Amino acid sequence: MSLENLFEKLWQQYSETNLQALQIHTLFKERGEEVVNDHIAFRTFGLPKINIEALAKFFKAYGYEEKGQYEFKAKKLRAKHYEKEGCPRVFISELKVEEFSDSLQKTLSKLIEQVGQSALNDESLLYSGIVWNSISWPTYEKLKKESEYASWLAVFGYVANHFTVSVNELKTFAGISEVNEFLKDNGFSLNVSGGEIKGTKEECLLQSSTLASEIRTPLKESEYVLPGCYYEFAERVDLPNGQLFNGFIAKSADKIFESTNFQD
Repeated sequence: MSLENLFEKLWQQYSETNLQALQIHTLFKERGEEVVNDHIAFRTFGLPKINIEALAKFFKAYGYEEKGQYEFKAKKLRAKHYEKEGCPRVFISELKVEEFSDSLQKTLSKLIEQVGQSALNDESLLYSGIVWNSISWPTYEKLKKESEYASWLAVFGYVANHFTVSVNELKTFAGISEVNEFLKDNGFSLNVSGGEIKGTKEECLLQSSTLASEIRTPLKESEYVLPGCYYEFAERVDLPNGQLFNGFIAKSADKIFESTNFQD
């Protein structure tokens, strides 16, 4: 498979379940925009078998290189981002499983024990969803009390958590504020944790995101309506040296993670 085909597979899986992303993408196209992807993000568990490196190896095989590392102490996450010239950035985060309760650690370890080596060696893992048996509703709730991230990943598994529209490449919007107004005018709800816009021009990165689409999701007993994936928007600013900022801001990403939180 080529890198282009991999991204096509990831977008197909993502947009088929996250219908708001396809709707927004269509709205941009109807305005005459050519939507460019700034970055794509994945989530995983910080366990040796299935950690960041287990996912990153597929992108490294296409020439991606690690460019940044990030820590999210409150959410007990770590992340890295990868770049390849002319391609969307890749952001991969993982749960610091060792910092949680014995109960959570045992639950997640049992899930990962079900993942065969053949699945781990195939890049289709990146869009395969759950590669373990569906968890029960009580297990979902128990995980969610400790970590929304853990419960989301246990339910949805390996998919693109979000794609990201590059605001810099949009021709009919003056900036991310206009993009946000356009989204709200068309009925989409934004993640307002930390403000509609995360980051500042001084930090050289401005981000916003929709709230995750609600998706009918099969658990062990039945289907439940749960928050799935979301769509992100990023406006990058030149550094003092004139080069475009390519990294991420941890405190902004921390709030973006909450786009998939369960809305009570």
